Amino acid sequence: MYKSIFLLSVIFLSIPSCLAFQNSEQSHPFSIHDMLAMDRISDPKVSPDGKRIVFVLRKTDFEANKGRTDLWLIGSDGAGLRQLTTHPEADSNPCWAPDGKSVYFISSRSGSSQLWRIPIDGGEARQITPAMSLSNGDELLDVGNLIISRDGKYLAFTMEVFPDCNDPAETKQRLDEIEQRKSTGRIYENIFVRHWDTWKDGRRSHLFVMPASGGKVVDVMGNMDADTPSKPFGGPEEIAFTPDGLGVIFTARDVGRREPWSTDFDLYIAPVDGSQPPVCLTEDKEAWDTNPVFSPDGKILAYLAMTRPGYESDRFRIVLRSWPEGKPKILTEKWDRSPSSLCFSDDSKTLYATATNLGQHSLFAVDIQSGRVETVVKDGTIGSPSAADKRIIYTMNNLRSPTELYSVNPDGSDVRQITNINKDKITAARMGDYEQFTFPGWNNEMVYCYIVKPADFEPNRKYPVAFLIHGGPQGSFGNMFHYRWNPQAYAGAGYAVVMVDFHGSTGYGQAFCDSIRGDWGGKPLEDLQKGLAAALERYPWMDSENVGALGASFGGYMINWIEGNWPDRFRCLVNHDGNLDELMAYFDTEELWFPEWDHLGTPWDNPQAYEKHNPVNFVRNWKTPMLVIHGAMDFRVADTQGLGTFNALQRQGIPSKLLYFPDESHWVLKPANSILWHDTVINWLDQWLK
Repeated sequence: MYKSIFLLSVIFLSIPSCLAFQNSEQSHPFSIHDMLAMDRISDPKVSPDGKRIVFVLRKTDFEANKGRTDLWLIGSDGAGLRQLTTHPEADSNPCWAPDGKSVYFISSRSGSSQLWRIPIDGGEARQITPAMSLSNGDELLDVGNLIISRDGKYLAFTMEVFPDCNDPAETKQRLDEIEQRKSTGRIYENIFVRHWDTWKDGRRSHLFVMPASGGKVVDVMGNMDADTPSKPFGGPEEIAFTPDGLGVIFTARDVGRREPWSTDFDLYIAPVDGSQPPVCLTEDKEAWDTNPVFSPDGKILAYLAMTRPGYESDRFRIVLRSWPEGKPKILTEKWDRSPSSLCFSDDSKTLYATATNLGQHSLFAVDIQSGRVETVVKDGTIGSPSAADKRIIYTMNNLRSPTELYSVNPDGSDVRQITNINKDKITAARMGDYEQFTFPGWNNEMVYCYIVKPADFEPNRKYPVAFLIHGGPQGSFGNMFHYRWNPQAYAGAGYAVVMVDFHGSTGYGQAFCDSIRGDWGGKPLEDLQKGLAAALERYPWMDSENVGALGASFGGYMINWIEGNWPDRFRCLVNHDGNLDELMAYFDTEELWFPEWDHLGTPWDNPQAYEKHNPVNFVRNWKTPMLVIHGAMDFRVADTQGLGTFNALQRQGIPSKLLYFPDESHWVLKPANSILWHDTVINWLDQWLK
């Protein structure tokens, strides 16, 4: 098994030029190679005068088997696109200096991730953190999550340190001592032991502040045994300087041993000089508080807050607090959406927010006096909104295009595309058209579904169907250009794609999302059954006799549930990182708040809830051929769940195959592995459906 996978990987890596790029002069159906070749825009930052945008552009380096990131500049009007940094090492996390003449950023060009500054009109980048080196010249610790105060006097960033160490040098010394030990064992007295894809070693991501002109680096969190930003996915959006630049606000979960079963993230404030310990601003409740944003006039702090402890998919409300002495006020209690990114208008009267919305991730304007919400841009997946010169700058991608930069008037008129980075690559890759429809699902409630037509669609042909099931389960397969589960990869291979946003999905109201608590195998399965039937009836060119179902995470769980409870519908199945035994999965995983909420308690207090919809109890019904995929570094769904699934299939003589990645986590991210993943999956579909 491992030998054959290794040989395939060697073959892929030995001919990167043919795998990495399709001939842009010749049109061809979209494939995984096109997906990986797309350049990825992220982290746009508008200059203080609103005239320019700096952003990160990621290109796939097939030789190095990873992504390479550089900083680029473009005018807010779309003119003057140019590359700002060209170093072969990674450059990221740009922040404008207040005068707009230079950009701070994080780069690994010195051998570790450090702070740098580059003039935008010519000149070399200069390292800002030379004082963070040891006496022997070695770099100290990697930095991340850079922000800058409004007046430009202070920089804030994070480093991984041992909380009981007085300064970063002590952390580096301790790490060197650990490295020199002959023994490798670690002793744990509490959990987390591991999280997402990393074994814990006692270090925490702490927030540091230093003068932009250079000087002492201060750990403003002191000895807090907590991380900022939140792990594993939090970023600089969880940190903010106060308007006067003398304090810094950050998100952290400081709950002691309760951390693995608590979602009590709070906002803390600390002075930039570390003269006082952090003070909690949101200690009145034990649910999630995050994403602090100050209004341009400095009078209002806005942030996002949940109300229910222990539930990571509760609805975020926008909360306002007059700064500095006001009391919190919920602004969007009546708005049944869960916003993510936030920014203020230049006049401090409006908040712009993005939120998942009926299969889109839309841009909204929220009046800070009345809480009235208006849609600015509905369609596509919108992100990173910023106010700039009486317009809103944002990113947008959809099912036929990766992310580009756009601008729009605050009333939603005059949408303009700023960048067109992937124009030639999109033109060269023929994709399938998509559309959305609704059908009566569980309890006759309206459920939404996307379909994607095969590339080069011919209405008189019959096409096999790839039935994609999203993870979460509080997630969505919406109008977005996905880099792991992109339906165009199946459309380009000649498949019709069906994606149902079943009960539990986000963007359809909080009650819809909440409805599957304690009912994982009930409402979602019924929606999937009715949604597939509705699609096959609505689109006669779909071949109802040749349908395969695919899913990851909760989608992988659902594949195992389908195998035992809907065993005669599909010709084949694909299960990526899916649980086989929900009872044992509680003891295998790390974030315990998740199963405790969705399964109504712990397994010892409520074992019936874990057994109610447990796939392992229906293994005797299995009969459908299944491809099982798992990563060794997946600590959310332990790889023993995938191995157990494969054991059950093999023992019963069911046609099956295992693809195992020793170097991937819950997601498959390395380009060569992504190619192997897609080739294996599509070959499996072809074997059974064509």
